[in-house]
Amino acid sequence: MNSEVSKVENQELKTFLDDTFDTMDKVLDGQHPELRQYEVGQVEFVGRDIARVSGLPHIRAEELVRFAGNYMGLVFNIDPKEIGIVLLDPSEHLQVGTEVQRTKRVLDVPVGDGLLGRVVDPLGRPLDGLGEVNTVMRLPVERPAPAVMDRSPVVVPLQTGIKVIDALIPVGRGQRELILGDRMTGKTAIAVDTIINQKETGIISIYCAVGKKSADVAKVIADLRDHGVMGSCIVVVATGEDTPGLQFIAPYAATSMGEYFVEQGRDVLIIYDDLTAHARAYREVSLLLRRPPGREAFPGDIFYIHSRLLERSTHMKPELGGGSLTSLPITETEAQDMSSYIPTNLISITDGQIYLSPVLFSKGILPAVDVGKSVSRVGGKTQLPAYRSVAGDLRLSYSQFEELESFSRFGTRLDEATRRTLERGWRVREILKQGQYKPLRASEQIASLLSVTGGALDLVPTDKIREVEGRLLAAVNEQLPELCSRIEAGKKLEMADRDSIMNKIKPAIKPFEEVEDAHANN
Repeated sequence: MNSEVSKVENQELKTFLDDTFDTMDKVLDGQHPELRQYEVGQVEFVGRDIARVSGLPHIRAEELVRFAGNYMGLVFNIDPKEIGIVLLDPSEHLQVGTEVQRTKRVLDVPVGDGLLGRVVDPLGRPLDGLGEVNTVMRLPVERPAPAVMDRSPVVVPLQTGIKVIDALIPVGRGQRELILGDRMTGKTAIAVDTIINQKETGIISIYCAVGKKSADVAKVIADLRDHGVMGSCIVVVATGEDTPGLQFIAPYAATSMGEYFVEQGRDVLIIYDDLTAHARAYREVSLLLRRPPGREAFPGDIFYIHSRLLERSTHMKPELGGGSLTSLPITETEAQDMSSYIPTNLISITDGQIYLSPVLFSKGILPAVDVGKSVSRVGGKTQLPAYRSVAGDLRLSYSQFEELESFSRFGTRLDEATRRTLERGWRVREILKQGQYKPLRASEQIASLLSVTGGALDLVPTDKIREVEGRLLAAVNEQLPELCSRIEAGKKLEMADRDSIMNKIKPAIKPFEEVEDAHANN
């Protein structure tokens, strides 16, 4: 009995082993082993946010490398004896002797519709806790700017919703308009309001934060979500706590994300906040890697790093999709000095600038746009026709008013004409004031500007202007919807249209004129 059981067990074991070996033979027959060559170097020096490595003889400039532990770096310098690496992750995990491996690819980022509504770092890694970013394509961070013959003129307006900008310093789709000013003068506020105003336009907005405080970035994200525009936005974040290398690549990565949509024929608005911090990050890594310094210790190619970035903003030809990339770079000045190194570089690269004055800010004139020092070299060609008929000479007359105002402070006796000019100028200044998060449609701006340039507000006290504006805008929106639609569609403002608006404005203003007259009689 035992012998029979033993025979059965031996047969089962033999069958099992035969099957196992047959399976192994099939697997091995399907294998085609080959030797692969990997270049593996090692870290020779670790500093703050940089590393020097050896042992990678075929490394290329701007190639992505991977350290042990899946930490990334970017090749910055290539010398005969060592390679300078800018770290894209914190350096605490690295030490001398750590292995480093080539990836044989340049730095790239995920692009696509899956990024909309997301907050990511410059490598495309999510920061919002909403899981992985679902994209099907990647694009290099560094891409050549479109050729001159592939570009179309800037002819379509990009409405910011801010009266003083849309009327006096207009921006067009595909333009590069610099926003500059001292700290805490409202530069980011203008950028955020511009993004909020694109809610119904179909324009995709990208906010790229470079070197900002985490709390400031969180506030911007909260504002975008509160106003319902986050679904058409991408937020790329490299805060001041991140490595300088990550801050350096952030604007280029954000631009590549935007170019994906441009190539599909869509319009994109991108905010670089701010390029002064970007220049400082580049200076830091350059000095750490022993690149020779120039003016203010910035490397000699500091102009080139910003020009190659901003030249990617454009309006493409219709046969190439007709998409546009509009950029609003932000830079910070010190003590109102617009002639410092980085601001002058950026002014020469861009198509105009919006200067925010700390003097105006301290007086409560918000937004604190200094009209005299601001200019748009392209946007005037894109401005809606209605603006030209209402605010055509407003810039000149406002500049004359500011000059007269400065002379009037000497206490000299003023003639009647000068006094009327000053009275009109004070009302223009009041009407150009605008609260944050309150962008206005083009038709609303036209009604406000017409009320002051047409003289309807001449008898209204300046402290009542803002209240009056709310009433007249409500009257125009309610009673002239067809005219408002035509203005926003780019139709000219005829004399009959002007009369229609003024006829709706006057009843809204009349109660305030009567109060003023009564006060004068007393």
